[in-house]
Amino acid sequence: MKWWGWGDPERRLDLPAGAVGALREELGVKPEDAVEPVSLDQVSLPEPRPIPEGVLNAAGDVLDGAEDRLRRAAGRSYPDLVRLRTGRLETAPDAVLRPPDVAAVEAVLSACSENGVAVVPYGGGTSVVGGIDAIAGDHDAVVSLDLERLRSVELDAASLTATLGPGLSGPDAEEALQAQGATIGHFPQSFEEATIGGFAATRSAGQASSGYERFDDVVTAIELTAPTGRLRTRQTPHTAAGPALRELVLGSEGTLGVITEVSCRVRPAPRERYYEGWIAENFEAGREIVRDLAQSHEAPDVLRLSDEEETRVSMDLAGTEGLRKRALDTYLSLRRREGGCLMICGWEGERESVRRRRSLGQTRLRRGGAVPLGTSAGRSWERNRYGGPYLRDELMNLGVMVETLETAHTWSRLEELYRAVSGALRSALGERCIVMCHVSHAYPDGASLYFTFFARSRRGEELDQWREAKTAACEAIVAAEGTITHHHAVGRDHAPYMRAEIGELGIDALRAVRERLDPAGIMNPGKLLPS
Repeated sequence: MKWWGWGDPERRLDLPAGAVGALREELGVKPEDAVEPVSLDQVSLPEPRPIPEGVLNAAGDVLDGAEDRLRRAAGRSYPDLVRLRTGRLETAPDAVLRPPDVAAVEAVLSACSENGVAVVPYGGGTSVVGGIDAIAGDHDAVVSLDLERLRSVELDAASLTATLGPGLSGPDAEEALQAQGATIGHFPQSFEEATIGGFAATRSAGQASSGYERFDDVVTAIELTAPTGRLRTRQTPHTAAGPALRELVLGSEGTLGVITEVSCRVRPAPRERYYEGWIAENFEAGREIVRDLAQSHEAPDVLRLSDEEETRVSMDLAGTEGLRKRALDTYLSLRRREGGCLMICGWEGERESVRRRRSLGQTRLRRGGAVPLGTSAGRSWERNRYGGPYLRDELMNLGVMVETLETAHTWSRLEELYRAVSGALRSALGERCIVMCHVSHAYPDGASLYFTFFARSRRGEELDQWREAKTAACEAIVAAEGTITHHHAVGRDHAPYMRAEIGELGIDALRAVRERLDPAGIMNPGKLLPS
C-alpha cells in the first residue's frame, strides 16, 4: 500500500470539479485547507529498542529499516492516516519478523514470551480501530509479526472446503480458488489488501454477506498458535462437543495468539453476476423492503440501502450531471421518487438460479414501493466497490475529515439507533458537516448501520476533532444498546466499550483464557480488552 494512505500508489480517484466545489461550500472548506502528505524522509519514528538475540534467531527473517517499521506502524483509520501524513508517529515496532512457517511462529512466540517482547500479528495492515498499533505495554520491546509467507492453499473439492494460510491476501486466495472453480465469496471493502488471517481475527463481513455469509460463519476449523502451544479445532461439519473453541479464536484479534491456519466452506465460482440499482421512497421504506427480503429468505447476495444523504452525496461524487442528471431527475420525478434512497441489489450463481431469485426479489422490491434504475447503477457500484478508501485519501488532500463507523441492532430498534448516532455525530461536528449512512448487512432479526461523516478538518487538532466525534457516536451506540462494532472489530479504539458489550464477567472470562494461553501477556497488548 501507499505508506501514507490506501492501496495502489499509482491509483488516484478524479473527483468531479462540481462535486468538489459543492462539498467545499457545504463544509466550509477553503482552497488553502488543502494539504499533501509529508515526504517519507520527513517522517519521525521512535528509536528502535534492542531485540534479544534469541528472538532474532527464532524469526528467520528480520527487517529493521525505518521504512519497514513505518509500514507496519499503523492501520488505516482516520487518526492513523493523520499520523502517517503528518509524519508524527508515537509508536512503531522495534523490528519486523517474517517467519517462514508455523514452526517458526511457534519458536518466535516462545522466545518473545521468555524475553519479554510484545508481539503484534500483522496481515494486510487494514485495521481501522487501532488493531495493529505497536504497543509494548509492560514489555521492553515490541515486534510486528508479518505473516506474509504463510500462504498455503488446499482445496477439498468433494467437501467444498479450503484450508488456507493466514498471510494470503483476499485477491490471492480468490485467484487460487477460482483457478480450481471455487470461491469464498468474501469481499469486504478492504478485500484488495486484507488477509485471510485478518478476516478470521476480526470476524469480517463482506459486501456479499447476505448470500455468502460473514467470514466467521463459513470458517469450519481454525488453528491458533499461542505462546503456550498450539490449539486446533477439528474439521467436521458440526460437533456437539462443548462450547465451540473455534468461536473463541474468531475475533480474538491477535490477543490470544496467532491464527496460523483457517479452513472454510467455499462455493462453486458463480457463472453469472447481475447487479442493479433501485430507488426506495425513503430510508424507512427502504429498511422495510430490506427486512422483508431478509425475513422471507429472498435477499440478494449483495443488498445495500443508502439513506437520503448518502444517496445525494454518492451521486454527486459519481459525477451524475448534465443530460444524464436531467434524465435521471425526470425519471425519478415521474415515478415520484425524488430525494429517494439508493438500493444496490446483486445476484450471483448459476444462470437459472440468478433468474429465479432475481424475479422473487424484484417482486418484493416493487411491493415495497421501490422503482428500478437498471443495471448501469449496479455496474457502477461494482466497478467502484473498493474505491471508498481511495476517495478518503483525496478528500483528506482537500482538507476534509472523513471517517466511518458501524453498528447493528434489531429491526425494532434500528430507527432509534440510526437517529441516536446521526444526532450525536452532528452535535459533535457542528452545523457544517455531512453525516450519511447505509444498511450494509441484513439478517432476519436486524441489520447493520454503516455511517460515514465529513467535516472541515481542524488543522493541528485533527485527532481531538476525531476523538470528539468518535466518543459521541460510541456513547450513543452504548446508550441505545447497539453493538459497538458489527464488522470493524474492537482493536484499541473500541476496547473501552467492551464492558458494555459483554459485561464484567465476560471480561474476566476472556482475561482468564488469555492468561492460560499467554501468561506473559505479550500478545497484542492494549487491544480488545479494556485496561
